[in-house]
Amino acid sequence: MHNPTSFLARGLLSSLVLVAAVASPVRAETLGEVSTAFKLIGPNHKIVIEAYDDPLVDGVTCFVSRAKTGGITGAVGLATDKSDASIACRQVGDIHIKQPLPQQDEVFSERLSILFKRLRIVRVVDAKRQSLVYMTYSEKLLDGSPKNSITAVPVGKPIPVK
Repeated sequence: MHNPTSFLARGLLSSLVLVAAVASPVRAETLGEVSTAFKLIGPNHKIVIEAYDDPLVDGVTCFVSRAKTGGITGAVGLATDKSDASIACRQVGDIHIKQPLPQQDEVFSERLSILFKRLRIVRVVDAKRQSLVYMTYSEKLLDGSPKNSITAVPVGKPIPVK
């Protein structure tokens, strides 16, 4: 005979694991970096290349290059990185859309400074052209930047939209 408390505890644990899996942020995979300026103390200024897999679209990866500030402030996480970024999203396997997509949705967000700045990647569905359009930009709490970069991935079939 099963213990009702044990059954309830297992169910609660399973629910927490599911919520953690769904709520876990998309992580960037660093592919490489190049130094752009030598810093005597702390890491050099650099450009990093990162890959982000779309969490709702299997077979699509976005590759982003962006500036990363070095020096002492960069080493301790207090530097504010520049707003310059470039994005190229590509089909890297069979495209499978896991669920109907919102017309526009934030796919990824990463803090670029300890206080105010974030790098964001947004996906927009272009149903008419059967394509997914991705844009990257940075955002500051008080003064955002109009600098952005855009790319598109043709899906070649109807895209389910919420």
